[in-house]
Amino acid sequence: MLAARPLSLLACALLAACAQQPTATVTLQEGQQSRCPLQLHNGQTLVLSLPSNPTTGFRWEVKDAAPQVLRSLGPEVYSNPEDAGLVGGAGQSTWRFLANIPGDGHLLLVYHRPWEADVAPAKTFDCQISVK
Repeated sequence: MLAARPLSLLACALLAACAQQPTATVTLQEGQQSRCPLQLHNGQTLVLSLPSNPTTGFRWEVKDAAPQVLRSLGPEVYSNPEDAGLVGGAGQSTWRFLANIPGDGHLLLVYHRPWEADVAPAKTFDCQISVK
């Protein structure tokens, strides 16, 4: 019975520490720009998922990746739902970033056909980022 007491104290300490830690991952999707400006804590991961259909020629282009405060954790990953079963069906483009430098930055992506230089983007994702 005495051995259980140190374990319960350790468990309480771990729970208290976890309660004070920010959520490790923040996920943003297209309709969530109202969450911007977005405040992150150093060490948090930001996952941005936007609807995409490259078969139409449209691509998301990262115009500003907030390099002052974010570090990219890899290239864009495109996924198409397996149950769609449609050739040319839309999917999701996803980017992952690590908030690693305190300060302010700007995350800006545009959805356009890259060869149409004089045409306004079909969509824009614009979010001010603050890292504490």
